[in-house]
Amino acid sequence: MKLFKILDGVDILKNNCSNMNMEISNIAYNSAKVSGESMFVCLNGANNDGHFFAKDAINKGCVVIIAERELEVSFENVVIVKNARKELAKMSCNFFDNPASKLITVGITGTKGKTTTSYMIKSILEQNGDKAGVIGTIGVLLHNKVIKTENTTPESYEIQSYLSYMVEKGYKYAVLEASSLGLKHHRLGGFKFNYSIFTNFSKDHIGSNEHENMEDYFNSKCLLFKNSEVGFVNNDDDKYLDILKSSTCSIKTFGFDSSSDLCCRSDDLMVNQGYVGVECKFKSSRCAYDLKIPVPGRFNVYNALAACLFCEYEGIDVGIIREGISKVKVKGRVEPVKVSGNYTFLIDYAHNAVSMKNILITLREYNPNRLIVLFGAGGNRPRDRRFEMGEVAGKLADLSVITEDNSRFENTADIIKDIEVGMQKVNGKYTVIPNRKKAIKYCIENAKDGDIIVLAGKGHETYQEINGVKYNFDEREIINNIL
Repeated sequence: MKLFKILDGVDILKNNCSNMNMEISNIAYNSAKVSGESMFVCLNGANNDGHFFAKDAINKGCVVIIAERELEVSFENVVIVKNARKELAKMSCNFFDNPASKLITVGITGTKGKTTTSYMIKSILEQNGDKAGVIGTIGVLLHNKVIKTENTTPESYEIQSYLSYMVEKGYKYAVLEASSLGLKHHRLGGFKFNYSIFTNFSKDHIGSNEHENMEDYFNSKCLLFKNSEVGFVNNDDDKYLDILKSSTCSIKTFGFDSSSDLCCRSDDLMVNQGYVGVECKFKSSRCAYDLKIPVPGRFNVYNALAACLFCEYEGIDVGIIREGISKVKVKGRVEPVKVSGNYTFLIDYAHNAVSMKNILITLREYNPNRLIVLFGAGGNRPRDRRFEMGEVAGKLADLSVITEDNSRFENTADIIKDIEVGMQKVNGKYTVIPNRKKAIKYCIENAKDGDIIVLAGKGHETYQEINGVKYNFDEREIINNIL
């Protein structure tokens, strides 16, 4: 694409390029991906400043550099902008010919439930015969193919590339998890969403490389409702009115409150061997219908409400909605794993105190013989999380099996000691088995009839990250091998 087309609508402070008709073959923000006729964008990240890699990009043949300040190397074709990440989003949209305008786009934000809600929507849309792609925590899901991504919300150039691919392959819908950091750092910029969804809000993602405080975290989520046409909001959440005040789109509501545009009138727990779920009655101004949700807990009722309200708004028949929901299976989100005994084995992504508390309270409602949780904690993350997780598990589980998670560059033994501090504070019953494979084997060999066992923390992940290396580690394969 010619340079002047890529720069259309970009907020430029200074342009040193004499030839605006030059051809650009691709846009790169990592100098390792620069080739001839590339544009290199200098992004400021948490750990690296892209301006320091400009020389490397020049040596590899880039023809234009987008920067936020003058470079320390001599180069003619430099465009200075105020916010390179924000402008990257606009340039990426231009470069891929604005693919979002050719799709029906749905952005989902909230502390919990983004992944499950996106999969529920996808399941219903596909039941309706529509092609729907998902971009989120688990990766980019196109039909049954998963492309792994580094972040819940990838960088804008990747997002536009995936959206362009969906257009090329005849997709009608694109469902995107809109993380707070993705919104804050303009990864979802450059286009307007048709729909947005707010699931809920609670404490998370506060830290040196995340949000400085809860206000920043919440305000980042609100950005989605300033950049969409219609918003679907959980009006049972404490932040509902704040979302309403800050949004510029029309708002529809869902919840247990009878005033909601789609409300849940009743919900009953379902439990069978290896299966836990919820049976519900939903009602809107359009109709009333029963649903069987094959994932447990009231929080998943909210996720189903969000998905169903969106699909109702799209005019999808209730019978199709019901069928689509009944087939939902989300990898690593209260995911059942088939075992030979009369007990329930689940894999879940719960990796902090809030998500741990939610899943354990939810599973406790199913009156298990014993509720057992296996978990560790991520290294190079705030230590408070470990104390909190230990305390929550100690209070709510009958037995905790403390083990390793992604220790990254920390010692697993040190992480486990921090978890034990929280566990001992509430006199929780626990055992320590540092090797996660052995810990899983222990849970299987000691399972009793009626137990619910949840492996927490890994969820959809298929690796263990230790000292900068990601080793293959899929809990489903490990369970099967043990069995």
